[in-house]
Amino acid sequence: MAITESARGPAQPEPGLESAVAVSRVRRLGARLERMASASFLMPSVLVILFLSIFPLIVSLYLSLTRLQFIKGGFKLSFVGLANYRKLFVGSEKTHFMGVLVDPSPLGWGIFGAVVLWLAYMLVRYARGGNASVMGFFWRLVASVITGAGVWLLVRSLSPGGRPGTLVVTLIYVFGGVTIQYLLGLVLALLCIQQIPGRRFFRVVFLLPMMITPVGIAYMFRMLTDFTKGPFTPIWRAFGLAETSWVNNPWTARAAVMIGDIWQWTPFMFIVLLAALESQPIEPIEAALVDGASRWQIFRHITIPTILPVSTTLILIRLIEAFKIIDLPNVLTNGGPGTATESLTLQAFMTWRTLDVGGSAAVAYLLLLVVTFVALVTVNIIRRRVLEVL
Repeated sequence: MAITESARGPAQPEPGLESAVAVSRVRRLGARLERMASASFLMPSVLVILFLSIFPLIVSLYLSLTRLQFIKGGFKLSFVGLANYRKLFVGSEKTHFMGVLVDPSPLGWGIFGAVVLWLAYMLVRYARGGNASVMGFFWRLVASVITGAGVWLLVRSLSPGGRPGTLVVTLIYVFGGVTIQYLLGLVLALLCIQQIPGRRFFRVVFLLPMMITPVGIAYMFRMLTDFTKGPFTPIWRAFGLAETSWVNNPWTARAAVMIGDIWQWTPFMFIVLLAALESQPIEPIEAALVDGASRWQIFRHITIPTILPVSTTLILIRLIEAFKIIDLPNVLTNGGPGTATESLTLQAFMTWRTLDVGGSAAVAYLLLLVVTFVALVTVNIIRRRVLEVL
């Protein structure tokens, strides 16, 4: 005869089940305590980052939308919206920030047309690819429009009769300087890995510019480019250049700033590329030599792909750093002649010195946007190239 459940009484939990539930509770409690401990250890670092990075960005954004006014007993920040930004693009500071724009020359039209065709080709190529997405195409379209606008600004301000503003001058410093620095650093690194006499001596000599402060380099080049008082005055007089000064002409003044920046930062490129070249495996090179490959073929198909990840990271670091150039143009030329050698950072500094805090913050925020855009585009291009190589 079957015994009913009510006759047996309420079901008793098994002892093993109680142990499993207890163990599960202990584990959940331990995981929760571990997360709390991790958060407690990380919170001071997060607060420091917020205080030193995020909070100043928010305050600077607010300042860029205000105008400082001195009143009796103190000062007042008046909210003016986008007036500071409007002043840079279409207002009184347009020629300072954007430059004097003229119709492009035939060469300028050719460069602009070539860039537009290349951007259109890249968009079509991505759209026809197998991994295309709507958001990916949208962001590439945005990047293409911004790039085209930047090239249009370049060709209009650099055409005959035009004058580049601080934005274009900064781009010249960044892309022109970093390109020359990388090429010089690569050539010097390739020379120093050869078995030639004195290579260890030159490895030390090439690093000397990095030991000098930017202000010291600026004063040194200010002395060297002064043909009337510098140490090379007898040489300049022999060539009839005693009454000439580099800094009196806009392009020679920009060249002087770029030469000083190149002289200072080429050693940084050199030392990193030297380490990358010396760490590359020797077996592929020896195999290529056995197969009859030339030195150029080895450099193009083995050396360049090997050092590409290091090179791209190095270039990205220097691009970001080069946008902050201020010491050389400030000390060497004081931004002159006129504003011909002013960078965006120097313009923000000069504007701040006139107590236009809102205008200075606006320039700084535009610089942040430009740096972010260039860095993102560079990272995406680098990532695709590295993946293709690997």
